[in-house]
Amino acid sequence: MEKEKKNWNSNDLWEKEIEMLKDIVAQTELVETVKWGGIVYTVGNKNVLGIGGFKNFFTLWFFNGVFLTDPKKVLVNANEGVTKSLRQWRFSSIDEIDEKAILLYVNEAITNEKAGKSIKPEAKSKNFEVPEILILALKEAKLESRFFEFTPFKQREFSEYISEAKQEKTKRTRIEKILPMIKDGIGLNDKYR
Repeated sequence: MEKEKKNWNSNDLWEKEIEMLKDIVAQTELVETVKWGGIVYTVGNKNVLGIGGFKNFFTLWFFNGVFLTDPKKVLVNANEGVTKSLRQWRFSSIDEIDEKAILLYVNEAITNEKAGKSIKPEAKSKNFEVPEILILALKEAKLESRFFEFTPFKQREFSEYISEAKQEKTKRTRIEKILPMIKDGIGLNDKYR
């Protein structure tokens, strides 16, 4: 059985292009690894960049791209207002791949990582509210005590997961998903730890 290839190219539109990017990155000291189901490159076990393909583009993303000088003005913030440090360099054609320019950016990213340039996550307030809809669901399922056995950190994760949903329908769907986890003592993000 052939081992499943790991990358963020879920639609297989950009296989040749992604291989070209990987060949360029392989010229540096970065170490290729798999994280979150995709290819990530590290230096000193610190994430420097990732490569992936999406519907309309393929991309190099720099975990601390906000610190790159970006002389070609190619970097974009994929999630403005949410993403603080990650920046993407998007390509829509193999003809846009400029090895010399890419190496310039990658080597600057390596230098920045070694220098410790990064945005520290903002400390979250220890105070949070368990959403009313979750409290009611816990009462109904007789899981209140089970929920409060979790650490405050894990209680917050469940609470935020529910509160971040915009629609009532989504909140209910998420509650249906997490109630069995709470019953079994499994935190929302335990599988990623």
